[in-house]
Amino acid sequence: MKDKILQLTGIQSFLSPWVNIFKGEETKKNINILLKSYIFPLLSILLFVLVWHTGATYLYNKEATSKIEKARAERGEAAALEVQNCIYSGEVGCQPNTLPSPAKVWEAYLSLLADHKIISGKKEAFAKKVEKTNAKRAEQGKAAITYTGRPSFVDQIGTSLKTVFAGFLLAAFIAIPIGIIIGLSSTLRTSMNWLIQILKPVSPVVWLLLVFMIVKTLMSDSDMDKSFMISFISVGLCSMWATLVNTSMGVSTVDKDFVNVAKVLKLSIGQNIFKVVLPSSLPMIFTGLRITLSVAWMVLIAIELLAQSPGLGSFVWEEFQNGANDSNAKIIVAMFVIGMIGFGLDRIMMVIQKMMSFNKEVA
Repeated sequence: MKDKILQLTGIQSFLSPWVNIFKGEETKKNINILLKSYIFPLLSILLFVLVWHTGATYLYNKEATSKIEKARAERGEAAALEVQNCIYSGEVGCQPNTLPSPAKVWEAYLSLLADHKIISGKKEAFAKKVEKTNAKRAEQGKAAITYTGRPSFVDQIGTSLKTVFAGFLLAAFIAIPIGIIIGLSSTLRTSMNWLIQILKPVSPVVWLLLVFMIVKTLMSDSDMDKSFMISFISVGLCSMWATLVNTSMGVSTVDKDFVNVAKVLKLSIGQNIFKVVLPSSLPMIFTGLRITLSVAWMVLIAIELLAQSPGLGSFVWEEFQNGANDSNAKIIVAMFVIGMIGFGLDRIMMVIQKMMSFNKEVA
């Protein structure tokens, strides 16, 4: 079991070539494995950074030249020289606002971390300040006073993760039972197929507007966080279709021998589903869940951006609207964070899927 977990996480596959080279076993083969699996990918990353740096430098120089020429055409040679000196001096206010270089993105990343530490310190100070007041309010049955200041970038990452997991659970809660019901009946599959095919490609914008109309009406007198409700419900409805379709297909393609054995044993509907149908269709269901989680993370950013709810989507939109000199760099930081989290979520689902398949084989 330990070796299987190491293999699933990739640790064993990374260590094996090094160990074999150290032992002198199949040296050429293991060197080729290292080159293909690790050295060449690392070189591709370095090449990507080099191309990015070159492109950013070219765009910076082009934008700087454009600003200087514009000043020369509108206000004369003295103004052009002034703009040129300002740009080359490194003054923030007159720097070209274009694609940031890797170094500037790294600086923006460090700036966001430093900002998070400052905001965390303010939260801790606020919590200590209102600790006694909140204790009294708790005794009186009143809600605690919470920090309402600006969230940090890290806080917004946490909010986005909470929203996407809530949407993912909602999608699974809706799609798996419906998929099982549809999969058990060919008549229902035929009857519902048109509806699934129409609703599956609907844009997140449309789902967001629909959910907004419903939630606004149903929760008009509620004190719950409406923006969170709207966001995670929209995410769930946008991303549930892969799980629904895969569950239906998995259930409908259960081995007929298993179905016949269930009939011979006179299993009830519940026993048939939990002892025969679900174990047989788990691989398809988990494939659908993996796609659902990826889609949920992808549409979440757009939904947060449109709904103006806290999260990475809102962060990107605010930085775009802000238009500060480091806003573009912060947007690039958010882009990489979004991509890495999406990749991480997909790897986690893949590991869980393989572990479930492994457990099934052992059983």
